[in-house]
Amino acid sequence: MAMTRKRQKLPERVLHFVQKYHLILRQQRLLVAVSGGPDSVCLLHILAGLQGELGMKLHIAHLDHQLRGAESAADAQYVADLAHRLGIPATIEQRDVKAFKARQHTSLEEAAREVRYAFLAEVARSIGANRVAVGHTTDDHIETILMHLIRGTGTRGLRGLGSSTPWPATPNELILIRPLLEVSRQETADYCHHHRLAPRIDASNLSLSPLRNRIRLQLLPLLQSYNPRVDKALLRAARIAGDDLAYLEKEVIRLWDGIAQKQEGVITLGKERFLELPSALKRHLLRKAIEELLGNLKDIEARHIEEIMAALTKPAGKRISLPGGLNFSIEYDRYLLAPDIAALSPFPVLEAEIPLKIPGETCLSGWRIEASIVDTSVVKGMGLIDNASTAHFDLDKTGDKLAIRPRQPGDRFQPLGMSQPKKVGEFMIDAKIPSAWRQRIPLACSPQHILWVVGWRIDDRVKVTEATKQVLRLEFERC
Repeated sequence: MAMTRKRQKLPERVLHFVQKYHLILRQQRLLVAVSGGPDSVCLLHILAGLQGELGMKLHIAHLDHQLRGAESAADAQYVADLAHRLGIPATIEQRDVKAFKARQHTSLEEAAREVRYAFLAEVARSIGANRVAVGHTTDDHIETILMHLIRGTGTRGLRGLGSSTPWPATPNELILIRPLLEVSRQETADYCHHHRLAPRIDASNLSLSPLRNRIRLQLLPLLQSYNPRVDKALLRAARIAGDDLAYLEKEVIRLWDGIAQKQEGVITLGKERFLELPSALKRHLLRKAIEELLGNLKDIEARHIEEIMAALTKPAGKRISLPGGLNFSIEYDRYLLAPDIAALSPFPVLEAEIPLKIPGETCLSGWRIEASIVDTSVVKGMGLIDNASTAHFDLDKTGDKLAIRPRQPGDRFQPLGMSQPKKVGEFMIDAKIPSAWRQRIPLACSPQHILWVVGWRIDDRVKVTEATKQVLRLEFERC
């Protein structure tokens, strides 16, 4: 009798959960992912009964992964028959998951997941739905928490599954909803039995190959032998982690504009303010920055964030490669996140050495360079760069066989005011020139040595002096 009352209350519990978290919008189509197993069949049957009360229209989606031969085909037929009995339209298709796995070089489990969600996104778009209901239960929630812990999660992974999740990289901003998240797997089985729904049983769920199955069949029973209420302990930890994360995420939003700037696919974090933050906020700001650029955090693990955290106080020039082609780079007063850190340089790429016309105009790689011989009375005794783009030299010391080229290994010059030559690389470090810029900074050179690290310092040996007879002026302009 008690079990009967519990079964009868299940639709009410689901209705309360849906309303509490605003999972279903009135006058909207809702796509329901139905595998044919007890969880998804229970979900479909309950939602079908709540259509009028929730003011929605259902559509069923079922994908045959072509992994279990006749059994897969029988699952598809079962879902088609169920949809017919309930009077709900259905889209039932096949996809070759094994072929996708071979192309993507991923695990079978991950391939099935990617293919399945791509299919759901297609169906949702075709029917004008932006929400998909999936049959994840409390058991799935617990297994997910353990899976994340095993893989080395941070606080975000400890949170487990949410009542709703935006599914990234979908054209219509697909949202997954989980109306059964507070319902156990045993309850869905009991519900199906009570209503004589005869769901399909997937024998592959007994395989110990997928990690989730090993957690379900081996790890959880072992943990329960230590603590019979370990499931409650894990759910409590997830709830606490969720509360902590909600607070941290609000703080990140509040701090974001004062620390981060996003421009043309690049996020800059102010170093001084960032380093003042508590570690918890640093981690969450980093995750937000990465998510802003990649669109999701699917391949970003706790170890990637910790690798960045460990590098925050390293010298400028340190760079860390992240999944998704992203790079984290340390500069003197800021941190950079970008797919191509070098693209942040204000200088165009220099690909080769180009001779200068003296006097005359030379154009190369986004630069226009004007070389002219000017009156010594105007500049005699200056010997300094007029501004970042103009400098004067003693023509007799430079000669007129000059060229512009990028930095090369072993380059040395004698910075103005110094008595000894210095490696160009060391000069750039001392001048706090960002590492992403260094290979793009033009060097004006004679056959004997470097005359000018353009925009920074000329060579002391070619400066204008009282004895200078002819002055060479070089003017750089972006074009």
